Amino acid sequence: MRILIASDKYKGSLTATQVAQTISQALRETLPEVDCDLCPIADGGEGTTEAMVTALGGEWLSAPVEDAQGRPLEARYGLCRRQGILEMSAASGLALVTDLPLKPETASTYGTGLMMKHAAAHGAERILIGIGGSATNDGGLGMAAALGWRFLDESGQELPAVMEQMHRLHQVEKLVDFACPVLVACDVENPLLGERGATRVYGRQKGVQDAAWFEERLDRMAEVVASAIGSDPRDVPGAGAAGGLGWGLMAFCGARLTSGFDVVAEQIGLEKRVAEADLIITGEGRLDAQTLHGKGPVGIAQMARRLGKRVIAFAGSIEENAELRARFDLAYAIKPAEMPLTEAVARAQELLDQTVRASAPEIRALGVG
Repeated sequence: MRILIASDKYKGSLTATQVAQTISQALRETLPEVDCDLCPIADGGEGTTEAMVTALGGEWLSAPVEDAQGRPLEARYGLCRRQGILEMSAASGLALVTDLPLKPETASTYGTGLMMKHAAAHGAERILIGIGGSATNDGGLGMAAALGWRFLDESGQELPAVMEQMHRLHQVEKLVDFACPVLVACDVENPLLGERGATRVYGRQKGVQDAAWFEERLDRMAEVVASAIGSDPRDVPGAGAAGGLGWGLMAFCGARLTSGFDVVAEQIGLEKRVAEADLIITGEGRLDAQTLHGKGPVGIAQMARRLGKRVIAFAGSIEENAELRARFDLAYAIKPAEMPLTEAVARAQELLDQTVRASAPEIRALGVG
């Protein structure tokens, strides 16, 4: 029996690779006849680079960059078949921020631009970048500055590339062409501005107190840039992703936005691997109503059903939701109901191993049924 293990990460506890390895080991020891195909997945957010480097056999590189607060750090990214696989969170992520309170007026994606530049200089002929987990709300302003754009006031003086100066923006100019084609992995559909825009939906988690202040500056920047480039992507679905970085990548780099899950699935040959398996195992940290709107485990389940395969999900916890349960033939929560969440997170690998072993008879029955 061939089992494809295509799980996303358990956020805060296990990477997608660790999940797949834990499930595989438990299955090999309880069902010796099983042949496991390990295929960590991601939806374009954190974990995308690891999933793709693992699947494609790429290499890891390290770029000297700076975080959203301007502090130096090394950001890792992947290089696979002359394609740079980047995550903006490796340079400009919220998880990297330690100084509180957050300062969104000066938080910058400059480090993300440095990472892109490094990839292009070290063999990448095209770039795939996932844009989840950002600490910034600068519309990609810092990223653009790192790639050679200048931002000028009415007198032609260069402005610092931070949001607190953008009300003075009058003109932009590009000093260097960034020739690397950019594909953005993004499953967020928010526009740049408005009630569903970057600031009003996601700004508070990044420290934004005055949404109107940011809206005014992002709007000014969008107007000036649109005049310079001859197009206006502010309302394109995904423009508001990662504090407007989706818009910035389109406007400054000519990037194309695409579904994170779909592009990862295509590049790792997921459909072929599903077709070759007798049974599919997937999962993520928590299965809930939000899972139905994403494309990780549900995307796997839809693909499997289309190809006539059965699907089992293992998750940290599972919300009682009939529509969600119906997507999977079996679904197991590894966290005991009475166990505190902090303990479950710390013991996630142990709990996953125990749950898979206990479920082995059902897995065998479903796989040969």
